[in-house]
Amino acid sequence: MVERADVVIVGAGQGGAQAAIFLRQQKLAGSIIMIGDEPVLPYERPALSKEYLAGEKSFDKLLLRPASFWEERNVTVRLGERVTEVDPEAHRVRTDEGTTFEYGTLIWAAGGRPRRLACSGHDLAGVHAVRDRADVDRMRAELETATSVVVVGGGYIGLEAASVLRKLGKPVTVLEAQERVLARVAGETLARFFEAEHRARGVDIRLGTQVSCLEEKDGRVSGVRLATGEVLPADLVVVGIGIEASIDPLAVAGARETNGVIVDLHGKTSLPDVYALGDCAAHANVHANGRVLRLESIQNANDQAMIVAKSIAGTLRDGERYDAVPWFWSNQFDLRLQTVGLFLDHDDVVVRGDPATRSFSVAYLREGRVVALDCVNLTKDYVQGKALIASGRVVDRERLARAEVTLKELV
Repeated sequence: MVERADVVIVGAGQGGAQAAIFLRQQKLAGSIIMIGDEPVLPYERPALSKEYLAGEKSFDKLLLRPASFWEERNVTVRLGERVTEVDPEAHRVRTDEGTTFEYGTLIWAAGGRPRRLACSGHDLAGVHAVRDRADVDRMRAELETATSVVVVGGGYIGLEAASVLRKLGKPVTVLEAQERVLARVAGETLARFFEAEHRARGVDIRLGTQVSCLEEKDGRVSGVRLATGEVLPADLVVVGIGIEASIDPLAVAGARETNGVIVDLHGKTSLPDVYALGDCAAHANVHANGRVLRLESIQNANDQAMIVAKSIAGTLRDGERYDAVPWFWSNQFDLRLQTVGLFLDHDDVVVRGDPATRSFSVAYLREGRVVALDCVNLTKDYVQGKALIASGRVVDRERLARAEVTLKELV
């Protein structure tokens, strides 16, 4: 069976859905097919480790758009199919269902798959990732009877899951291989703050801790054995150690790739008429000194989708490219962390306000310019910080450190 569309989008997550939306907004009249490997319409993923896991938000509230939206805009949505082959010369993709799709232009927005533990027991019942709805539904089904939870990984996903599980009354231990949590995304001041907040609420955080294996009883996980030999009881394990970009078919087809498929600042890959965006796309980020990296965020998926849609529709303005200031957020307990910019390669750190008040921000500077801000329960700094970072202006460090001086005054 062969189907054809002017634009085929692989991936029905945030990036793929937004690409389809933006293509229609840019007045693209051609046919669009969006292929998703999950059996559900595009939805918001960030809530999976927050409100959805906690049971505070139903799945229908997560849908990006209802089914009627896609029908009205003549976007064909094919669900429950995974693209397994790409033929860039023939402009074709093939799915695991045996369907072939011919395309004029291909957008690859397949996201990533959860990185699994490399030790024995990683595939036992009771071991969960937090990547899609099915992952969280399985976890929620086991929560009522779970008596001891171990979270492997002290990044955003691990800490968000830990905070929800503690609020649900579960004993939780977080294992982090690095010497602090959030090591990949934030500085030490913020890490120590969140470690203290979690511990104050009963989360047992173990730093510099390696997992040796997962132990089983009657086919289910029963414990986590550490490299020291200690065994932590666990009848539910959450693994949050990052994702691997889902780009295998593109790589086999010859696309340039590193930690993701490499794209330029218009979203183009090295393959003809193939674009990529979102979690699976690596680009030379202008806010990271041109370092090639992937960004796993709604902001990145949305902004790249807009650039890709304009590129395909031919509506890019002269000089327009992907250069948005990155932003992220995380909800843990009653704390809202909002981050803007990238703290990579910073050479100075300034704390605004007192972390003891639980409302403060951490500014990261490079050569006197603010390149990133972590804002805890301080939305004003987050909002004003975007303009400050975008300005590239050298700031007065002493004024920056004074919380009563607004960031708007420094632009």
